[in-house]
Amino acid sequence: MSLTDILSPSDIAAALRDCQAPDSFSPKKFFQISGMSKKSSSQLNKIFQILDSDQSGFIEEDELRYFLQRFEYGARMLTSSETKNFLAAADHDGDGKIGAEGINLFKYR
Repeated sequence: MSLTDILSPSDIAAALRDCQAPDSFSPKKFFQISGMSKKSSSQLNKIFQILDSDQSGFIEEDELRYFLQRFEYGARMLTSSETKNFLAAADHDGDGKIGAEGINLFKYR
């Protein structure tokens, strides 16, 4: 399964265009533009599984830096500050990693 099985390629492209410049990434805005904020919890869980590259059940800070590249090969990496802000916004229990429930939070923001 790929992200384009769940999200529109044109929506993904628009979301990536919106955050091309370093330090311009906003998780909330990315989720809205890409269409992720409109997906069901089940669909978001499938997206989470794709983004969890080591299949640990969590997205850790190192994986999060490559978040945009999971949507399109060659996309930029998140900056350190973007990564930390994204992690802080989705890490609801403060353990330094994002579980599937953290990704689901953005559906409601």
